[in-house]
Amino acid sequence: MSAPQYLAGGAHPLDDPVGASLTGPHAHFAERRGRILRYPADVTPWAAVPDRPGVADWADAAALAGPGGAITITAFREPPPEDWETVFRAEGVQLVDAGVAAAPDSEAVRLGPADVPEMLDLVARTQPGPFLPRTIELGTYLGIRREGVLVAMAGERLHPPGWSEISGVCTDESVRGQGLATRLLLAVSHEIRERGETPFMHAAAANTRAVGLYESLGFRLRRRTSFLAALAPDGDRARQARGEAADAAARS
Repeated sequence: MSAPQYLAGGAHPLDDPVGASLTGPHAHFAERRGRILRYPADVTPWAAVPDRPGVADWADAAALAGPGGAITITAFREPPPEDWETVFRAEGVQLVDAGVAAAPDSEAVRLGPADVPEMLDLVARTQPGPFLPRTIELGTYLGIRREGVLVAMAGERLHPPGWSEISGVCTDESVRGQGLATRLLLAVSHEIRERGETPFMHAAAANTRAVGLYESLGFRLRRRTSFLAALAPDGDRARQARGEAADAAARS
């Protein structure tokens, strides 16, 4: 496996995986305003925000999200302004492949656009994290069916240069304990490795059971991070934020 270790300026692509994805392999998805990048709202809510965002940056983020719209940030250093509504905040971990026994799975099937309704239904039952109508466009998704019904899946989301994030790992309650999620995780890892890239994952730090499983499969902790989901100002608050940004720009 070979993966570029650093971006320009010495930054590792996994330090800002959203920004590295949207300026790299996923550039065709990028919606940009000023220094803010985000995916289309029906693909994934992830956005890239500068380390030290100013008033104008938050106004640009609000314009991209739309009044009351959501953005999700990882590895943020500063919380959003008070007129943004934080709806989710959690500590997380970033894990990288350090010897995963990646292997194809004979029962796994490749999922496509026609499978999205079933995938959305499985996600609604299992809550693995954001999966939207166009999330499947981000990479390969594999699933396992039993009697024709989709009961487990896993796939790819963020795609910094040389890396691919495994996401959407979920199993229906009726088949839990059979190792299906593990098999799919290893199969997706195999797909990533076959392209000469390296798998990585994010997980909630509090989900010690899942983190322990991933580590037992050959992932190692690269760093601790954080996740934030927030809603942009709605209506009058959005107009006020844009006005403040314009005033700040005029004074600069």
